[in-house]
Amino acid sequence: MNFVDGAVAAMLDWAAHGLTRWAWWQVLLFTLAVTHVTIAAVTIYLHRSQAHRSLELGPVPSHFFRFWLWLTTGMVTKQWVAIHRKHHAKCETPEDPHSPQTRGLKTVMWRGAELYRAEAKVAETMAKYGHNTPDDWVERHVYGPRSVWGVSLMMVIDLLLFGALGLAVWAIQMVWIPFWAAGVVNGIGHFWGYRNFEAVDASTNVSPWGVIIGGEELHNNHHTYPTSAKFSIRPYEFDIGWGYIRALELLGWAKVRKVAPQWKTGPLKPQADAKTLEAVITHRYEVMAHYAKELRRACAAELARLKQQGGAAGAVSWSDLRLAERWLHRDQDKIPSALLPRLQVVVDGLPALNTLVAMREELRQVWTRTNVSAEQLLADLQDWCRRAEASGIEALRQFSLELRSARA
Repeated sequence: MNFVDGAVAAMLDWAAHGLTRWAWWQVLLFTLAVTHVTIAAVTIYLHRSQAHRSLELGPVPSHFFRFWLWLTTGMVTKQWVAIHRKHHAKCETPEDPHSPQTRGLKTVMWRGAELYRAEAKVAETMAKYGHNTPDDWVERHVYGPRSVWGVSLMMVIDLLLFGALGLAVWAIQMVWIPFWAAGVVNGIGHFWGYRNFEAVDASTNVSPWGVIIGGEELHNNHHTYPTSAKFSIRPYEFDIGWGYIRALELLGWAKVRKVAPQWKTGPLKPQADAKTLEAVITHRYEVMAHYAKELRRACAAELARLKQQGGAAGAVSWSDLRLAERWLHRDQDKIPSALLPRLQVVVDGLPALNTLVAMREELRQVWTRTNVSAEQLLADLQDWCRRAEASGIEALRQFSLELRSARA
């Protein structure tokens, strides 16, 4: 074999196997590993540390994440942070850069990267929301203006490692964040899923047990407590990003600044006091989540009673009660308008549910009325507890007792 034939053979061998000569399943594991590092960089560095300042990162992980994102996504820290902060500030409005409620789920799912690039060109967004992001020499001269260099270098590395198959690896790396973060989290995470809390927006938790999206799937939890470094709230929820943050803490490379407040109870007080009021306001989302459970239980109890009776109760049908069980605990502006008349029939036809719904709205006023003194709010809360315990509705009585034992 002459030199030319040898060189051609070597080139063909490299194209088929790359320098690693790995089997396809090894290449697949590599791809999953590096894309997971990218997700971790987005959720830990861009999202929790830079955008919301919920944790401080040391120089080693901070610069590693910057470099890795430059290499695998080409995203610029200031642009990502500014767009995300605007999303929170203008959530579900026409000014929201990527709300499926205003732009449509299909648009956000499949054109999320286009929406990102368009908003990144808006100078006002960058100036207003992009403050306190890295502005050192490497950011100004490499990571910012030379973002294409990073992804190009990544393509060369993949080609060297895996030959022609490296192009497929690189392509997956390039679409990973646009699909999972820009598409699934920003799209489905504001359209479909379960909600622990009645946040003011349409955010949902896509899954209670996510690994692929690094904890970002717990989107309703995040929008409820945006400055929390930990996204999981319920015992059955898993935030792998929080696990990585705790590991970085053990290494001395991270410091958590804030997590979501935890609802705590103590000895039962004779009546609600200033500390009770403080706890109720601080934990208002948790309070409403607990109240929602009681409303659902009340609806379920009525359904069980109807089953025993074998039919409807007056004007209230079985199907309307099932509808009430699904929707009655939600804020009225979150309930589809077409369902409101049917839900009103249920409320009007069942006095206990009517009382529960009415007192829920009264309780919400404890933290929604901003033009009332603390003394008046406390008096209103005390009156609410008295009426709840005298209502004859066991769920209300138990809920009031829990409020009176709350600790700030």
